[in-house]
Amino acid sequence: MSDIEIFGLLLIILFSLLGSGIWIGLSLLGVATVAMLTFTTRPAGDAMATTIWGASSSWTLTALPLFIWMGEILFRTRLSEDMFRGLAPWMTRVPGRLLHTNVVGCAIFAAISGSSAATCATIGKMTLPELKSRGYPDGVSIGTLAGSGTLGLLIPPSLIMIVYGVAAEVSIAKLFIAGILPGIMLAAMFSGYVIVWALFNPEKVPEEKIHPSLAEKIYASRHLIPAVLLIALVLGSIYTGLATATESAALGAVGALVLSAVQGSLNRKNFVEAVLGATRLSCMIALILAGAQFLTLAMGFTGLPRHLAEWINSLHLSPYALIFALTLFYIVLGCFLDGISMVVLTMAVLLPTVQKAGIDELWFGIFVVLVVEMAQITPPVGFNLFVLQGMTGKQITWIARHTIPLFLLMCVAVAIVTLFPQIVNFLPDQMMVRR
Repeated sequence: MSDIEIFGLLLIILFSLLGSGIWIGLSLLGVATVAMLTFTTRPAGDAMATTIWGASSSWTLTALPLFIWMGEILFRTRLSEDMFRGLAPWMTRVPGRLLHTNVVGCAIFAAISGSSAATCATIGKMTLPELKSRGYPDGVSIGTLAGSGTLGLLIPPSLIMIVYGVAAEVSIAKLFIAGILPGIMLAAMFSGYVIVWALFNPEKVPEEKIHPSLAEKIYASRHLIPAVLLIALVLGSIYTGLATATESAALGAVGALVLSAVQGSLNRKNFVEAVLGATRLSCMIALILAGAQFLTLAMGFTGLPRHLAEWINSLHLSPYALIFALTLFYIVLGCFLDGISMVVLTMAVLLPTVQKAGIDELWFGIFVVLVVEMAQITPPVGFNLFVLQGMTGKQITWIARHTIPLFLLMCVAVAIVTLFPQIVNFLPDQMMVRR
């Protein structure tokens, strides 16, 4: 069989398994097993055991459940309510007013969570009832929340960055630092959209009856202190070189426990729920990673990644043309797969191509995170859309329609970091200089 026929057959099997409702990790293992048994001579059982053990025993991966646990703990604290009280007074005179709490709240929580869905759910729990009670339109309230929730993937710590770092063998600490400036840039773009929307729709923005003084704003900002301290603990320990990504994850988890205890929101029920929630999500991700690693091995034995890389290289695409093609590819793929599956499925095939094109792997990691962010708000498999559907009862198509402006802004962000890669590389370079 030709490479195209083999690839087509495996793709049909994969989507058939996914469409039947089988877990993603098991579907990947099934396709890999078929590939090994049909197109190679190596024993599939031995290869599966060795590969899964190798994929699961990486020390770097220990950061993943720790960051997930930290997010689960914070989700069950009063952090979101405190953040709203700290942010709201500063937004009363900005065009769009309290709509900016969606963007700024997600940016802050993203820096202590690592999960897009957790960021969207936590900040939505805080802002949506307040915005609705004050008369803000549902469409722009929910749309900006869906888009801003994706900052949970870009602003470190990020689960996707950990997965990419392990798959591409790139320093996770560098990835975390590289995501800071693009994350701030994207948050600023989202706030800019809110301002422009408010200027064109002034009648839809409710008037604020209370205008706090500067002293009152500063006093209200005390509610932001716990979040700022946790951000400083996690990111500061990495940036200064005092801790690795795994060690900073442990610091963050301990910090989250201390914070919830100080707030009085830590009890036996919350603790058990946080542990179980983190365990479930960590096991799901581990199964996906194991299945993807075995599929990567099977693909390597069939020679498909190498042949695909050689074919793309024969097209003599410029780096810009290659990035444009990959953006379209990930946008389409994001309509059917979640972010982690997209990363682990494509890295084995795309990394050789990216390396041959001379594209920096650290920069490419941030690019991948940006395009995976788009997948969080593209139907039918957009995690943020599912989260907001459960919270609001709105149809996924209705929510997706109101996130289109944010999706387009993400496309612009991809173009900006492509034209100006120093936005990604500046802080990691400074980190190396400091060391």
